[in-house]
This record gives sequence, C-alpha cells and structure tokens, in this order.
Amino acid sequence: LEEYLARFATTVAVLQHASAVERAAYELVEDAARDGVHYIEVRNAPILNTRGGLSLVEVVEAMLRGLRRGEQVNGVIARLIIIALRHMPPATSMEIAELASAFRGNGVVAFDLAGAEAGYPASQHAAAFLYARERDLACTCHAGEGDGPLSVRDAVHRCGAHRIGHGTRLIEDPSLTEFVNDRRIPLEICLTSNVQTRVALSYAEHPLRRYLDLGLSVALSTDNRLMSDTTLTDEYYH
Repeated sequence: LEEYLARFATTVAVLQHASAVERAAYELVEDAARDGVHYIEVRNAPILNTRGGLSLVEVVEAMLRGLRRGEQVNGVIARLIIIALRHMPPATSMEIAELASAFRGNGVVAFDLAGAEAGYPASQHAAAFLYARERDLACTCHAGEGDGPLSVRDAVHRCGAHRIGHGTRLIEDPSLTEFVNDRRIPLEICLTSNVQTRVALSYAEHPLRRYLDLGLSVALSTDNRLMSDTTLTDEYYH
C-alpha cells in the first residue's frame, strides 16, 4: 500500500492550481459517464492540493465547480467525499472534518480517513469522526487494506464509520464480520487495487465472493482509476 500511495507524489504535483483541480474533476465525471456510471462519489484529500498556495476552501470549491459542470454536460450525479490522512496530526483531521461539514448539503456527502494504515490507527482521529457525525455528515474509513482486521474494528467501534473502504482483511475476524453484516455496514471493494497492493494475491483469492456468500453489503469500486488503470466496467469484468 505504501508503495502504491507514494506514486501520488507525481499526480498531486500537477494539481496545485484551481484550474487544474477543476479540470481534473470535470474530466473524471466525463470518463465516468463514458463508463456507464450514473452516480459517482469522488474522494479527494484537499490538503494535498494546497502546496501551490490554494486554501482548503479554494480546493473544494474548484473541485465542486468541476463536478457540477460534469453533471450538467454529462448527466452524471457527482458528489464529493473529503479525505483526512492517517499520518497527519489529529488537529489537521479535525480541520478537514470542519471543512467537510461546512460543505455538507452543498456537494459534499461524507468525511473519510485514508492513507497508510500500519502504525496510524484511525482512533487517533476519532474526535474528527465525532465532529462530522454530530453534524449529520456520513463517515467512511479506509481500513483492512494495509493492515489487519483490528484496523476495521478500530474504524467501526472507535470511529463509528458508516462505511468501510476496502475491508479486505475483515474476513479474518469472524465475529467482527458478523457484526458488520448485522449492521449492514457496506464494504467498498476495489479488486484491482487490492491485487496491486498485494492485500489479495489474485482476483480469485479476493474475499469478495465469501462476503457475497455471507450476505454482506458490498459495492464494487475503482479505488484510483488512474493509478490502477481501471474502470468500473473492468472491476465488474474481473
């Protein structure tokens, strides 16, 4: 996972101006429309787009302009999930939760936590999750991708995540798997990304089929379309 995330240094470097952020957001919706997508939730960590002088608010506004233009031209409903990063201080995550909450109902639908898992427990950012939840903002959390089922347990029980990004290693904890299933906490499954980061050795060995057989709520997702060189159609094919 850490090797996968390191590649974003290149792509983020060219997304430091409002016009570039807006263009990328628009073109993502355009690509999604060509892929047959009718509704897309776009994840972004706006703090990574502030290195050229943009404020957090300016980044979000640029993204929303691009998404809205994409909606108008392509007929795809596009919403934004704002990401905080595990390796950054909890105070920064709180700032991101405040940012996401400020745009709730204006194009932003959720607060998320992502980034390197091992050594960076989600519970360190529990206050940010609480802030978002208390303002009726949905919360999702990347977990069980770069670390084991304890990471999912942390996200569910300590952070109150309504949805889990990946959850690939959840299956290793039968009790927690049952808990997640009983409470209909969806898993956002990203097959290609999981094979690339080696959390699953192959498509065939991915636990998706077992999750389906157990009746869990799962949704196929692309993770990062550019970095993984995939589309939603590709994910369904696999």
